[in-house]
Amino acid sequence: MILALDTASRFVSLALHDGERVVAEHTWHTQDNHTVELAPALQRMLSDARLAPHELAGICVAIGPGSFTGLRIGLALAKGLALAHGTPLFGVPTLDALAYAQPARPERMVALLQAGRGRIAIVAYYHRDGAWRPEGGPRVTEWAALAAETTAPTIFCGEIDPVGAAALRKLKRIAIVPSPATALRRAAYLAELAWARLRRGSPDDPATLSPIYLTYPETAPA
Repeated sequence: MILALDTASRFVSLALHDGERVVAEHTWHTQDNHTVELAPALQRMLSDARLAPHELAGICVAIGPGSFTGLRIGLALAKGLALAHGTPLFGVPTLDALAYAQPARPERMVALLQAGRGRIAIVAYYHRDGAWRPEGGPRVTEWAALAAETTAPTIFCGEIDPVGAAALRKLKRIAIVPSPATALRRAAYLAELAWARLRRGSPDDPATLSPIYLTYPETAPA
């Protein structure tokens, strides 16, 4: 069984996956209460599955981009469990899991999450060789700038706020927006990416695994 945690933004997700099926999943919106909500939610999920932490085959965690506090909390919990029980640890870029969940399409896709103060963290992808491949690293931008640079049909997937929705409406037909359910980051997809790496025998080193932080003031470490 793999445990997957995504605490990269106010949308938090936990999942248990046995390699064949999703055994449990819990996704919710938090008001920046990751610290007090995450551990109890995890304990309930493991208890309901009648599973002890030492029985996990692997632990997977979203490593960013995302909020400094959210990423730090998720990574600390994942590393603590992995080190305490000698469990393989897997770090997966946050938006790779969202891209993985989307069906194959020929258009460019922009996966995104809220970065605060009207900004968004994005990664652009193209579907090649049977999977969504990033065309570059993550970056921070604003909705107006993203809309201005969009000149061809593009899929926008992730955390779209009212400002973003208004900007995308102005793009009309070249903005392709999946349903909110399809665009929700789910830890079960994170777990499936980790299962592939577990089978290949390619875990991360807990001592060196670090989050992907982007530079913007509200999430920069003090």
